[in-house]
Amino acid sequence: MTAMAHEPLTQADVLLEGFLALETPEGFRAELIEGEIVVTPPPDGDHEDCNSLIVKQVIRRSRTDMDVSGNKGLKLPSGGNCPRSHVIPDVTFAPAELRLFRGAESWMPCEGVALVVEVTSTRPQRDRETKQRCYARGGIPLYLLVDCEASSVTLFSDPEREDYRQVVTVPFGKPLPLPEPFGFDLETADFL
Repeated sequence: MTAMAHEPLTQADVLLEGFLALETPEGFRAELIEGEIVVTPPPDGDHEDCNSLIVKQVIRRSRTDMDVSGNKGLKLPSGGNCPRSHVIPDVTFAPAELRLFRGAESWMPCEGVALVVEVTSTRPQRDRETKQRCYARGGIPLYLLVDCEASSVTLFSDPEREDYRQVVTVPFGKPLPLPEPFGFDLETADFL
């Protein structure tokens, strides 16, 4: 019997295998963000209320019919020395005609996603910087960040490499224009 030669596992491979094998407590979620495993507890009611306000507006007012998923796992390209990121946005929107979520695995590619939403909680810098880079690297056209600590909403658009070329921030209470395929002003007064 001859032994088969195997490619040696890289540190990124070992990390990804360990991450995918994690069993988190009920309600918790685990993400692999730029080489770091992050486990977060279930969100509080204010966090979920904000997500709900956004979802209702998009469903009612968007020019394009959107499908929505809460806590959908997305596989995003690797960057630098970091392995492929596995992130879970608070909310993910995709044009309904794509039926992107139907038959999707737990961790799906990000192609076709129109908008991801993050509402900050205990570690806002991760949403402000790290996830912003990940989403831009994945080519997700729009990233909406509701920053509870700063009482503001930011829309990142026009991704290029690891950044977004356009950034618009408004304080809570001011409307934020969402471009096509949404084509309406997101009302933020109830985020207060």
